[in-house]
Amino acid sequence: MIRAYKFLLRPTVRQGQALGEMLRDHCSLYNGALQERRDAYRHASKTSVRYGMQSVQLKDIRAFDAERQGRWSFSSQQATLRRLDKAFAAFFRRIKSGDTPGYPRFRGVNWFDTVEFPKDGDGCRWDSTPHDPVARVRFQGVGHVKVNQHRSVAGRVKTVSVKREGRKWFVVLTAEQDQPEPLPKTGSVVGIDLGIANFLADSGGRFVPNPRHGRRAAGKLAAAQQALSRFPRRKARDRTANHRRAVEKVAALHGKVRRQRLDHAHKTALGLVRAHDFIAHEDLRIRNMSRSPAPKPDPDQAGIFLPNGAAAKAGLNRSISDAGWGVFLTILHAKAESAGREVIAVDPRNTSRTCPECGHIAKENRPTQQKFHCVACGHTAHADTVGALNVLRAGLVRRDANPA
Repeated sequence: MIRAYKFLLRPTVRQGQALGEMLRDHCSLYNGALQERRDAYRHASKTSVRYGMQSVQLKDIRAFDAERQGRWSFSSQQATLRRLDKAFAAFFRRIKSGDTPGYPRFRGVNWFDTVEFPKDGDGCRWDSTPHDPVARVRFQGVGHVKVNQHRSVAGRVKTVSVKREGRKWFVVLTAEQDQPEPLPKTGSVVGIDLGIANFLADSGGRFVPNPRHGRRAAGKLAAAQQALSRFPRRKARDRTANHRRAVEKVAALHGKVRRQRLDHAHKTALGLVRAHDFIAHEDLRIRNMSRSPAPKPDPDQAGIFLPNGAAAKAGLNRSISDAGWGVFLTILHAKAESAGREVIAVDPRNTSRTCPECGHIAKENRPTQQKFHCVACGHTAHADTVGALNVLRAGLVRRDANPA
C-alpha cells in the first residue's frame, strides 16, 4: 500500500529564497506550456499539443535559459508538464460527460505552491545525510534542507514533493509499504448518519457533536477580511508590508480552521475503525447538496426574479462545508483499509423516513429535524439514530449480496 507523510521543513534564508525561485520557475514553465497549447489550438490548423511534444522541448528550454530553468531537476519539470496534461484531460472528460467544464487557467506565483519529484534519488534525496542525527532532504539547486521529522517513515520512498503554505515549507513523501496487520476483530457493526446539528449519529444511539470550527472563527475571519479589503488589489510584488501582513493573517486563519477540521476527522474516524469491524454510511453527493438554487425569473416582469430561497440555502451550504463530510469519509476509508475493516456506502434515499420497526415509509414520519414518529406503528426515536439504523441494515444487505 501507499502511505503519505508530511513534514515541516527548516530551510535557511538562502534555501528559502531558492525554494521560492524553484516554485516561480516551475510556475513559469506551466504557464508557458499552457500558452503554447492555447496558441496551437487557436491557429487555423487547430493543432493539438501533447505532453510528449512539450517534454521533448525541455532540453532546448534548459539550454536556452540555463540560469533559471536549467538549474532545476529535469524530472520535476516533466512532472509539472504532466500536471498540465492532467488538467486538460480532466477538462475534456467533463465536456464528454456533460458536466460544467473548467478550462485550465494560468497560475499566479502565489497560486503555484507545489513541485513534485517523481522518484526519490532523481533531483531529490530523502534522508540525504543518514549519518546526521537531524533528518535532511536534498533538492537539486537548493541543497540539504533540515526536516522536522516527527515520526519515522516506513517502507520505500517513492515520490517527494515540496509544498509552500503561507510562510512555511513542507516536504510530502509517498512510501510503498507492506499491508499492515489488521486490527483484532471486535464483532461489532455500525451504521452512521452524518448531519449538521450533530456531526455524526450511529446506530447504537451515540452522537458526535459538530465542532463548527468555521463558525467559531467567523468573527475573526470577517475582521481580517475587512482589514484586507481596505487595500487596493495589487500583484504580490507590488504589495506593501502591511498589505502582505493582512493577506497572511487571512491565510493563517483559514489554515487553522482547516487543521482543526482535519484533526477532528482523523480522531472520529480512528475511533470508529478501532471499535467496529463493519461501517456503513450514506453515499452522499456533497457537491449536489451544496449547489445554489437556480434563479426564478418573473414571467410577468422582464428582468425581475422571484424569491428562490438562495439566502437560506447559502447558510445551509456554509454549514455543510464547515462540517467537512467529504474529508471525513475519505479519511475513514483510508484508515479502514489500513486496519482491515470494511466500509460500505449505501443509497441515502428515505433512510430517515423509514420506520425501523414496521418498515413504513412516509414523509410524515419525521415531523421535525430531530424527532421521528411513525404514523403507522407509533414508534418514536431520534431521527438521526433511525437514519443510522436504516443505513446499517442496507449496508449489511449489500455486504451479504456481494460477498468478498
